Amino acid sequence: MKILLSILTLLVLGTSAQAQSSVDDLVKDWERAKAYTLEYLEAMPADKYSLKPTPEMRTFAQQMLHLTDGNYGFASAATGAASPVGMGASEKAEDQSKENVIKLVMAGYDFVISNVKTMTPEKLAENTTLFGQFEMTKGTALEKCFEHQTHHRGQTTVYIRLAGATPPQEKLF
Repeated sequence: MKILLSILTLLVLGTSAQAQSSVDDLVKDWERAKAYTLEYLEAMPADKYSLKPTPEMRTFAQQMLHLTDGNYGFASAATGAASPVGMGASEKAEDQSKENVIKLVMAGYDFVISNVKTMTPEKLAENTTLFGQFEMTKGTALEKCFEHQTHHRGQTTVYIRLAGATPPQEKLF
């Protein structure tokens, strides 16, 4: 009986450590994404933040600020933390200069990172309703958030090339 209890204890402790590792890995991924996005923001010349590849598209600044609005919205739904900005407020910022866009985008990443740090494996497994219509776990909502920011950052590669600049190298690790 003692052996069985010892084995069960080791399994529970091992699973708990592995689950906490997943939260730690999320934080590392978000810190990497923040650094990578900053490289994109810095690569774009300041006078090209208003660049629109076509009339229907967002400017470079708006694209990055849209990414930021998504970070706030998804992370707020996933972690339960109140977003300090209204829905779509970043993209509508009056000052879309390079300096201000960098400040706003980095603040959005800081919001995600600080709130992901408060999560536990149990919280990640809880259900949430994203944007009032999509049922999923909080962990899945954070995955969707990561996917959203990756998608929009990737779109800006073309903007940077059109501006005559070189986008940063891929940063998978």
